[in-house]
Amino acid sequence: MAAINTAYNYYLSTYAKQSASRYDSHKKSELRNIYNKIVKINKDSPLYKIRHTADVQKFAIDIKESTRTIKNVVASLSDAEEGIGNAFQKKIAISSQEDIVSADYIGNNRDLDGEENFRVEVKELATSQINLGNFLDKNRLNLRPGTYTFDLENNTSSYEFQFSINPEDTNYSVQNKLANLISNADIGLRTSIAEDPNGLSALQIESVATGIADGENYLFSISPQVSHDSIAAIEALGIDHTSQMAQNSLFLLNGMERSSHSNTFTVNNMFELTLRGISEEGNPAVIGFKTNAEAMADNIQTLVDSYNSILHTANKYADLQQQSTKLYQDMSSTAFTYQNNLEGMGLLVGDNGEISIDKALLTEAVSDENAEDNLSVLNSFKDLLNTKANNASLDPMKYVDKIVVTYKRPGKNLVTPYITSIYSGMMMDRYC
Repeated sequence: MAAINTAYNYYLSTYAKQSASRYDSHKKSELRNIYNKIVKINKDSPLYKIRHTADVQKFAIDIKESTRTIKNVVASLSDAEEGIGNAFQKKIAISSQEDIVSADYIGNNRDLDGEENFRVEVKELATSQINLGNFLDKNRLNLRPGTYTFDLENNTSSYEFQFSINPEDTNYSVQNKLANLISNADIGLRTSIAEDPNGLSALQIESVATGIADGENYLFSISPQVSHDSIAAIEALGIDHTSQMAQNSLFLLNGMERSSHSNTFTVNNMFELTLRGISEEGNPAVIGFKTNAEAMADNIQTLVDSYNSILHTANKYADLQQQSTKLYQDMSSTAFTYQNNLEGMGLLVGDNGEISIDKALLTEAVSDENAEDNLSVLNSFKDLLNTKANNASLDPMKYVDKIVVTYKRPGKNLVTPYITSIYSGMMMDRYC
């Protein structure tokens, strides 16, 4: 299980916080097509063993995530109607007050009947619930050694927690013990230890969620179980005290009052707004679109960033995985193939294959009379990059160091349906 935990822990700590996009969902036919390609690859590939090192798992996961980013970026630039220029003309929302409210356009260009702006004036931000305990001397122990229990209830479930206090404990160690106990329960709460200038510490418990529904009085509550010792313990710690109540955001949308449980929400399934501050009275933020030239330049920058990122992944493991050079060569070839044309429009290809952008030259290139020709080159670069990313995503293990056991006879192999991907089984390789 240690091998599995290493891979999962790395994935969760590195990528789990990234939000999923609509391009991460697929139709049954698309999933079936991916499966069939993986089966074909495994049918013809040699049998091999993977060295049991943590960097193998991390490298494979990084490849999968880097290629996923590339494919999602390409998919987002392919939502437009057919046409060379349209591929990079995905609309980009802009706010006149980014520090008050930021905006992302999550629709596609065909959803727009017009390009009307709208106004957002933020009155209140959505907040979480915070329970702040009593500030206690860090080096003393205000509770007697023993075992204590308390109930923690949210709006859907109730949980019982039990903790022990040893003679050598201090208030600070007990607070840390409780913080870990609640955080590891994974019930939508985060904990921290607050300290004041006098050297006192208190346990702070905060809800991950913000806002509160009608009829609800709290997002969570803490109460001791009915025993004298548990009641005394919770009173001493003070974690049942709510120092900040959860509240909904309040804002004006084109002058009409609206509210939301969260500071991030969608408008008409086309815009995702994130409230970040309180507006000045009567001074709303205006949400609109960047100009076509600016939007195209930003979309191209996003594509280039995703390309550069996978080169960084290859270089990151250059000293640990010799086969990472193959990943670098496969991906960098997309830029070198179109180098002369790309540099003519401001996409400068370095000796290491990475692309830097001259924004002024790029904006000029997508705005002048030869814009269609320039965008045709970018479209070809985008499509080739997507092909390379798809191939790497289907078989990331071809880029890790391995020991070949035997080669299969060409054209004489049967499909092995139970081995959909060595990648998915890499964590169990030592047991095979």
